[in-house]
Amino acid sequence: MKYFFAASLVAVALLTMIGCKQQPGQDLLKSEDFQKALQEKLILAKNGDVIELPEGKFLLTKPLLLEGLDDITIKGQGADKTILSFKGQTEGAEGIFVSNMKNIILEDFTVADALGDNFKFKGCDGVVMRRLNSTWTGGAKETNGAYGYYPVECRNVLIEDCEVSYCSDAGVYVGQSTNVVVRRCYAHHNVAGIEIENCINSDIYDNLAEENTGGILVFDLPKLFQANGRNARVFNNKIINNNHKNFAAPGNIVAIIPPGTGMIILATDSVEIYNNIIEEHKTVGIAVVSYDITEKPVDDPSFGPHCNTIYIRDNTFKNSKKIPDLSTDMGKLLTAAFRKPVDILYDNINNKELYDADGNLPEALRLCIQNNTGVKTFGNLNGWKAQSIKDLIGNSDSDISKFDCSHSQIPGARTPVQ
Repeated sequence: MKYFFAASLVAVALLTMIGCKQQPGQDLLKSEDFQKALQEKLILAKNGDVIELPEGKFLLTKPLLLEGLDDITIKGQGADKTILSFKGQTEGAEGIFVSNMKNIILEDFTVADALGDNFKFKGCDGVVMRRLNSTWTGGAKETNGAYGYYPVECRNVLIEDCEVSYCSDAGVYVGQSTNVVVRRCYAHHNVAGIEIENCINSDIYDNLAEENTGGILVFDLPKLFQANGRNARVFNNKIINNNHKNFAAPGNIVAIIPPGTGMIILATDSVEIYNNIIEEHKTVGIAVVSYDITEKPVDDPSFGPHCNTIYIRDNTFKNSKKIPDLSTDMGKLLTAAFRKPVDILYDNINNKELYDADGNLPEALRLCIQNNTGVKTFGNLNGWKAQSIKDLIGNSDSDISKFDCSHSQIPGARTPVQ
């Protein structure tokens, strides 16, 4: 099976080796000769290979799969010059699927229109994606693939200088992974621009997330392989005008995101958000909420559904007058509670045994908010008082002063991949 997986990628490199050139109107990947060449080169992949993809647009009908090798580099001639299109895909779901590898580098090409995810990695240690593009060329559709870049159950992940658009879930999605860096990426016209889910030690910085439904998400979800995500730093990002219609499939967790959301921190611990520019969101700039607000069942005794030790500092907010979202339950809740966009929202739902008589959490677990500029509206839903989600509206207030505190710097990704 390993050799079958490796073959497709190696055979693409054969284009250069055997002198194949794409002629105008010629579809190389539907050529019988080219398909035969792919199969004939099955056994060539070995540890340490550098596989070079030629310039051109190539139509693929099957996923490119690679498994069980080490120290592999796959490189194109540039994201605008080497384009792998899966628009006519008839088998499989992913565009490129890499599993159980160590030190894998993908750079300088585009993958478009896979039936499922464009780039997927599972169980790898040392993943580098740089100067790639991932997109669906038909625009925003519920039937688009879920993820542009999707490393899951991996270690030491670096995604840098990549672009992603039109994902029906998250453009850059890193799940259940440890030591994660996402930097200098451009995520636009996705449901979620960048999502970090159930990860430990993450740095998300110097990215531009614009015109998504939600810009950047840091989530923890139940019943997953790696639980208790923590230690995320989100800094130096531009999170702008994320007001796109939510086109996620019904039932998907990101279907809850109200159009007009800059960031959501959901059910996770130890997140530091600083030096970001957060502008022009019609519903909420940053929301810090528990999993309870989704009203979805948990059925996982190891899962902690609340947010603890969240620090929002030194960010810049800017917002014009806008009508908040009314197409989602969360949007309706915020509109009913505050009647206008909210720069920072806190649902203040946690284990009731942790609160004192005034609704304060222990110092180490508190939400802290300091030194942000341009904050016009703060919303506290005071969930500690509520018996149900419906009670949140009547218990809300806008007093930000009780959250004037600080936390020590969060570790984030200790050893970014080079």
